[in-house]
Amino acid sequence: MDHTPKEYSVDFGGKPLTIRTGQLAQLADGAVTVQYGDTVVLATAVVADSPRDGVDYLPLMVDYEERLYAAGKISGSRFIKREGRPSETAILNARLIDRPLRPLFPKHFRNDIQVIITVLSMDGENDPDMPGMIGASAALSLTQAPFEGPIAGVRVGRIDGKFIMNPTLSEQRESELDVVIAATQKKVMMLEAGASQVPEAIVLEAIKAGHEAMQPVFGLIEQMKKELRPKETLTEVPVEVDGKDLHADIHGLIGEKIGAAVREMDRTKREEMIKAHEAEALDTFEGNYKLIDIKSAFGKLVEKEIRTVILKDGKRPDGRKLDEIRPLSASVSLLPRTHGSALFTRGQTQALSIVTLAGPGFEQLIDTMELEGTKRFMHHYNFPPYSVGEVKPIRSTGRREIGHGALAERALASVIPSKEEFPYTIRVVSETLASNGSSSMASTCGMTLALMDAGVPIKEPVGGIAIGLITEPDFDEKEQGEYQLLTDIQGIEDFGGDMDFKVTGTKNGVTAIQLDMKVKGITMKMIEETLERAKVARVTVLDVIKKTLAEPRAELSKYAPRIVSVKIPVKKIGDVIGPGGKTINKIIDAAGGKTVLTIDIDDDGTVSIASTDAAKAQEVADIIKGLVAEVLVGQVYKGTVLAIQKDRMSGKEIGAIVQILPNKDGMVHISELSDERVETVSSVVKVGDTFPVKVMQVDPERGRISLSRKRAVGETPTTEAK
Repeated sequence: MDHTPKEYSVDFGGKPLTIRTGQLAQLADGAVTVQYGDTVVLATAVVADSPRDGVDYLPLMVDYEERLYAAGKISGSRFIKREGRPSETAILNARLIDRPLRPLFPKHFRNDIQVIITVLSMDGENDPDMPGMIGASAALSLTQAPFEGPIAGVRVGRIDGKFIMNPTLSEQRESELDVVIAATQKKVMMLEAGASQVPEAIVLEAIKAGHEAMQPVFGLIEQMKKELRPKETLTEVPVEVDGKDLHADIHGLIGEKIGAAVREMDRTKREEMIKAHEAEALDTFEGNYKLIDIKSAFGKLVEKEIRTVILKDGKRPDGRKLDEIRPLSASVSLLPRTHGSALFTRGQTQALSIVTLAGPGFEQLIDTMELEGTKRFMHHYNFPPYSVGEVKPIRSTGRREIGHGALAERALASVIPSKEEFPYTIRVVSETLASNGSSSMASTCGMTLALMDAGVPIKEPVGGIAIGLITEPDFDEKEQGEYQLLTDIQGIEDFGGDMDFKVTGTKNGVTAIQLDMKVKGITMKMIEETLERAKVARVTVLDVIKKTLAEPRAELSKYAPRIVSVKIPVKKIGDVIGPGGKTINKIIDAAGGKTVLTIDIDDDGTVSIASTDAAKAQEVADIIKGLVAEVLVGQVYKGTVLAIQKDRMSGKEIGAIVQILPNKDGMVHISELSDERVETVSSVVKVGDTFPVKVMQVDPERGRISLSRKRAVGETPTTEAK
């Protein structure tokens, strides 16, 4: 690679996009910086000179490295100041970039490839993910790798009916649509979208507009390739001389058996048959060929037979029609002590979703390079090995689980009620109990039902389905080859197919999209057909959801906390908290302790009291209202006698100290106790007595409040002391 510093620039979405080479990371095979606004990312690519032995997949690694210095920040942790495990955003961005790159390498390329995107500067407005994707494409284009790019990426928003290319972070928060498109010059490679029930036609328009907007980027990278790319290109793993004999030998041995196996409708039996045939091939040809080559050839035979069944016979492995959904079923309230639960089953895919509700204090704190704040709606997806009948150690959450969880979370995000409407922190966990294709869509449906079972007033039920694709062998080389779309793909169709296009939405429109490709892209016509196919299927899914539970339950579970919200003046927040939290802790302890009740105070003065006892929550709310209430002259309160006041010099009783609010008390002078003459205060009232009193005077400077008992006779108190 030429290390002479060079700069390339083009207008992209109304702003200059600048790619620089030759200055940084000169020992990498390809390295560029991409600047968009004041956001700068470094993208590097390194490709091994020779294939890795013993692998039957493309060993591509994409890492997205956030650096807090890019945003001028230091970690908020008191103990750890350097960056640690990648954030969820970083993991999702790495997946976002990996997915459109992977299909653009030859199927048999086995050299290790590592792409690292490092965010060097972050301006707080221009998201680094799209510059990172473009940088990865440019860096790979400058290596010897047989990368059939370039690709480009663009984010499309929609505000006031107008599409916006690469909206700023603040614009993204206002947008009804957030579509990320990765594409080659002619075809779309990857889609990721979130939307507020947007019609399919508008989503399609956004994709078309985004693809058009990214066209100048292709010319820019092609110019760089022409000037800087090495002349020699690494090739895929050489095909052995007897490679064709291996494929022929395996086909001759078990070709017909594989045809019968892929047509077996029951997944368990089908997999048992396929495993048995693979074992037969390994036993027969071990010693004549490499083990990895036998496995690879066997896999290709299975894939080829799946394509034959669908494209030539017009059938699916389980006998369904191409647009037919597997049997659906659902149930709710399975678990007795959880706040909400639902089980959703589609064929042999099954997801159990569980909802937990808590007060605002349980919101997730977000402190990343891009964002600081809190998150009140969370979905976590688990994929245990038993769900696919495997034995594997359970490790930390993987990238796939994070990605699937984020997709289902995005699918429901636009229908979750606002904090003002429903002031709860909401966590949903989806346990994949069985998986035979598209468990993330089962999680979406299960989560919808679980939320309604918990009494969360979601705006509309959300359903989802995955659409697959089977193409003819030379589809990549054609503008529009033969293909078939498959509604509700199962595992074997995902394995042998070319696309996983997931679409979620309500009866009104789309809420989320995720598209992954194995071929080198699809056309706009195919996207339009897929969106329409998914819409039809979604109606069926939503019908099952509504028949199971038509609407959110009117009442929360008796085990869920009840929240009472009180608005107090911001200047009074300190009065409620007290020195060192003394006042608020006293309230909590008096109400039954922290295990029973929590109090959360927002900066805007919103106080949320959460308790499993609704009456207790209301009682505490009344206490807090009393703490911040202003004492008004002429107001009548129900007061409680705290003490009998005596004159310091003579020792005579001169009045009663009466509490009228939790932190407010005043004195009823002996002359104001009764219309009749009173000899001693204690002859009329004693400590603990309660009676109405009227505020006669308030001295704001000295904090003294003068009260009258006799002037409140016959009047109704508007506020009581607690």
